[in-house]
Amino acid sequence: MHFISEELENYVANHSQKEPELLAKLNTETHQKILQPRMLSGHFQGRVLSMLSKIINPKNILEIGTYTGYAALCLAEGMQKDGFLDTIDINEELFDFQQKYFEASEYAGQIKGHLGDALEIIPTLNKKFDLVFIDADKENYINYFNMIVPMMNPGGIILSDNVLWSGKVLEELSPKDLSTKVLVEYNKLINEDERVETVLLPIRDGLTVTRVK
Repeated sequence: MHFISEELENYVANHSQKEPELLAKLNTETHQKILQPRMLSGHFQGRVLSMLSKIINPKNILEIGTYTGYAALCLAEGMQKDGFLDTIDINEELFDFQQKYFEASEYAGQIKGHLGDALEIIPTLNKKFDLVFIDADKENYINYFNMIVPMMNPGGIILSDNVLWSGKVLEELSPKDLSTKVLVEYNKLINEDERVETVLLPIRDGLTVTRVK
């Protein structure tokens, strides 16, 4: 679903910073070899993630949902020199692909990929985060949020992807559509939870920026 015309989307992308060479290569290889390449953050959203990270200048970053590693590398661009990024994904088949690009980047040694259930892995990380990006199974967004908030430094930022869900958040809910049901509840939660303040940006499929007080 396009929220603005494709022509305007192209204009926006063409008037935003170009993606780095390594990310362009990752983008191309993802589309050539990996199923569901639409899950990739891509050029424009990737530059948004990079810019937000550079503004925040985080020391510790957590990403929930690695896919092929594009967003992780974008977020790493704003990381402090001694910073570290933990990224979690449950898909074993993508792990070697991710590692290839992490190791080819200037952030090799500062990004650790975790394989498994994020709800089990997150409590073991034992650190405070400045920036978190949630882009995994929508059914667990609320669970991730409630687990993460106590692990955030004051003023830390939680980014949540796909919160417009191709416009389904405005449609009549199907009893079988758990993902949309949870996203509607999640959007309401992060807008009303007194521990945070949130703005929803209509970027691609919806991106919320949530600041922990």
